[in-house]
Amino acid sequence: MNILTLPWRYAGAKRMRTLLLTAVFALGLASMTGLYQVSELIAENLEQKLLSYGANILVTPRRETLNISYGGYSLGDVAVREQPIDLVQALRAIGEIPLRANIAVVAPKMLAAASLPDPLDPAGGARKPVALVGVDWNREYQLKGYWEVDGALPEENAFDEALAGSAVAREFALLPGSVLEIGGRSLKVSGVLRSTGSDDDAALFIPLALAQSFSGKPGQAAFLEVAALCSGCPIGDIVSELQAALPDAEVRALAQVAESRMYAVHFARNLAFSVSLVILVIACAMLTLSMFSAVAERRREIGVMRAVGFSRRGIFTVFVAEALGIGLLAGSCGYALGVFLADYVLGRLHLAENRPLPFDLSDLALVVLAAMAATAVAAAFPAWRAALVEPGEALTDL
Repeated sequence: MNILTLPWRYAGAKRMRTLLLTAVFALGLASMTGLYQVSELIAENLEQKLLSYGANILVTPRRETLNISYGGYSLGDVAVREQPIDLVQALRAIGEIPLRANIAVVAPKMLAAASLPDPLDPAGGARKPVALVGVDWNREYQLKGYWEVDGALPEENAFDEALAGSAVAREFALLPGSVLEIGGRSLKVSGVLRSTGSDDDAALFIPLALAQSFSGKPGQAAFLEVAALCSGCPIGDIVSELQAALPDAEVRALAQVAESRMYAVHFARNLAFSVSLVILVIACAMLTLSMFSAVAERRREIGVMRAVGFSRRGIFTVFVAEALGIGLLAGSCGYALGVFLADYVLGRLHLAENRPLPFDLSDLALVVLAAMAATAVAAAFPAWRAALVEPGEALTDL
């Protein structure tokens, strides 16, 4: 009998208590592991879905303005220099930033103006201005997942189709299938956007290349809308890297949009963390109570051990080692069960096909070490109380 074999002998002597305690601790760790993995994947999917509700970073040309006043009257600001955004160079620079994996989509825009016949003029000679917004259809659809349309969305490679905002459609009596003559080009209105409550309602969306041609700025963009994944790092880091990559542009985060998205993502993670913390505290409390019970039951044995030469440090080590054994077994079983539970829950939520949950050895080691640390802390006070038992008092205490 020595300090290494005593914990196993005690655990074997109280096999049912040890198994029950290990099972409770393993279930707690399984719940924590499963909740963590489920919350991480749900948060990731949630952020991906939130990206379809618009951009959270705006890239605009750098402008220098001059305020002109004369005779005490302000004549307003006049742009004296505007650095255009070269679309090819900008997209290449954005693709080379260190946090490029956090950039989900870059949607370029080119603005132009045109005029359409006024439907209220019976003679058909009057025309009214309309704002044209040139977009890359594929990138725009990724950014505006909330769009609902009457008719059909233009094909991704369409060069002769347009999409009318709800306000434009009302003002010019446009319907799906209407044909417009703009700048000598015939454009078919493939669909009409339902009201979004945003600037999209007052725009007529056309192919990006066509808007560049109308504005006389081929290969350029009026501004870029960027949807960034900002859960892995502060959005300020992404903005800083974009600004460094695009020194001739102004990059700013749409703070309200970014904060609302991050609140939703962090809520999912914080909820799982809070529940997991409660489970861990309950499991540790049960272990502490169990160890106190073991100290009371083994009081005479502790007295004998102290009488035959065991030091107080040795007694403390025996009880802590027993708790560490429970932590080792519970951590291993809890991680395996947690991965299985997470896979089952994600399967029920139809999310498991997006990313399989691997059995990661590094995560296993981390969970086991955390479990052993928690059990050691939980057993520290009962073990210290056991080490204070005096052999004379224990042997005479019937």
